[in-house]
Amino acid sequence: MTDPNSMSDDQFLAAFLDSSMPPAGFDHLGHIRAAWLLLQRRPREEAVSETCDAIARLATHLGVPGKYNRTLSEALVRLMAQGGATDRTLSWLDFLAANADLVGGARPVLARHYSDETLNSVAAQAHFTPSDRQPLPL
Repeated sequence: MTDPNSMSDDQFLAAFLDSSMPPAGFDHLGHIRAAWLLLQRRPREEAVSETCDAIARLATHLGVPGKYNRTLSEALVRLMAQGGATDRTLSWLDFLAANADLVGGARPVLARHYSDETLNSVAAQAHFTPSDRQPLPL
């Protein structure tokens, strides 16, 4: 099986989108990389939708559909877009350096926008739920 870290961007994105990503690529950094690639290549709303749908498919394919949370995924992609992920002049490494708070673990950043009760609700897992604290970037 191919190590996700050794995949080119095109290989990584293809494996993410067609659910052939090995389990090692289904981690927080893998989600960030896939979302960044889509935000670099697609209009923002398309990238948001495609990222979330692919994470849901991959979670199901890997036998862990309960790990998917639509609200968490969509909010993270929107915060990434605000953090410069749509800027095609910003490299992956520069994006990581500029967004260490999102890369290190998104929960503290998301806590600015969502209470634990809202973010962890059954409704938020299934469907995007608006923030109940600070508004998310549009």
